[in-house]
Amino acid sequence: MNCLMRSTVRCLQRSSSVYLMNNVDVHHAGLGLFSTRLMCSAAKDLGDLVKKDKVVVFMKGTPAQPLCGFSNAVVQILRMHGVNEYAAYNVLDDQDLRQGVKDYSNWPTIPQIYLNGEFVGGCDILLQMHQNGDLVDELQKLGIRSALLDAEKESK
Repeated sequence: MNCLMRSTVRCLQRSSSVYLMNNVDVHHAGLGLFSTRLMCSAAKDLGDLVKKDKVVVFMKGTPAQPLCGFSNAVVQILRMHGVNEYAAYNVLDDQDLRQGVKDYSNWPTIPQIYLNGEFVGGCDILLQMHQNGDLVDELQKLGIRSALLDAEKESK
């Protein structure tokens, strides 16, 4: 409990943030204008966080400014599929969140992707799902129509 209290105080002192992606306006050179909601990540239970939104990404940086190539790749894959509404948690803002998500998923690397509360994997798994078409199917299960389906129709 003391660890949670220390983490919460540290989080509030640093103003750690979580970025909720929605209502993306993709105009300025392909970069979206994102509405953000600030919240203290350390005060939230990871189980609740991963189930709160259909698509959840724990990443380094933000979707508007990823701070590692793998996080950037995840953002680009989601963008290609037209997934504009997802919660993105910047693990660089909170070391407890960074380690906590690794422990929660038993996966050693960041980024981490969750679909409908289920752990999918990291960038490599998402890329593989994108390449073999599984991501389109998984998004469809969530009620999200992949933009690639529309692009495929237009090219015919």
